[in-house]
Amino acid sequence: MTVTLPLVVVLGAFAWMAIRFLGVRLWVAAAIALFGFYLAQTWAAPVIDHTTRSGVEVVNGDRK
Repeated sequence: MTVTLPLVVVLGAFAWMAIRFLGVRLWVAAAIALFGFYLAQTWAAPVIDHTTRSGVEVVNGDRK
């Protein structure tokens, strides 16, 4: 049985756990999220996307 989970769900769970258990303030998490939105509009977005996809492929073992 294969279970697929979107990366955004994993990152959301990580952020929630960081706020809840590590004591990260909510405004810090919001600032990081806003930084991500602004970063998506720069030249670095395709590089980050490619790197993330490659990392997920390595973890999943789908590398060909």
